[in-house]
Amino acid sequence: MAGCGCGTRRFDGMSAGFRRALWIVIAINAAMFVVEMTAGALAGSQALKADALDFLGDTFTYAISLFVIGMSLRVRATAALLKGVSLAAMGLFVLGSTAHQVLVLGVPSAPVMGIVGVLALCANMASVLVLMRYRDGDANVRSVWLCSRNDAFGNVAVVVAAGAVWASGSAWPDLVVAGTLASLFLWSAFHIVRQALAERAEAAAGEAAPRLAGRQARSGR
Repeated sequence: MAGCGCGTRRFDGMSAGFRRALWIVIAINAAMFVVEMTAGALAGSQALKADALDFLGDTFTYAISLFVIGMSLRVRATAALLKGVSLAAMGLFVLGSTAHQVLVLGVPSAPVMGIVGVLALCANMASVLVLMRYRDGDANVRSVWLCSRNDAFGNVAVVVAAGAVWASGSAWPDLVVAGTLASLFLWSAFHIVRQALAERAEAAAGEAAPRLAGRQARSGR
């Protein structure tokens, strides 16, 4: 398994390399949130704003992942569960804001979308390369990989949308990409939450086993 020489056991993030990787991508994502949200506001682009929110969400996701490394499976699974729920909330927010924008269509600035989209893609590809060997693991580790993968897909979509906005003179490509990114948030949130719930159940079973064994030992005396 990538990032761990421990057989079939899921990698739990306990390595100095993974911690360094998280610090690097935290810095990248925090910086790109500021850049892309500012550009989205100036360009009037919902797709850039949606992608900027993804950067912000990832910054907090990576920070939480870093904080819970080394803690119990229950704590790590609970952290992943919270991240999954927050990712779903972000997706619903983007869907709502996109629906609102449909009612007051304004054509965003395609050049700004394209330039910032390419910059964000480069930033996310750097994050993906840093995290590549840690893409497998428990729900906490895997949520980091899924967020980075989402970012790369989203940036490609933003660049494509910029070209479509420029070619068509319409805001619809921008809105379609924003909606697509929101759907990707929700899909990833589903997978993170499902794995986190399974790991919480696994942790509960592991905690219950010693207690059950103790009761059986006492009753046998």
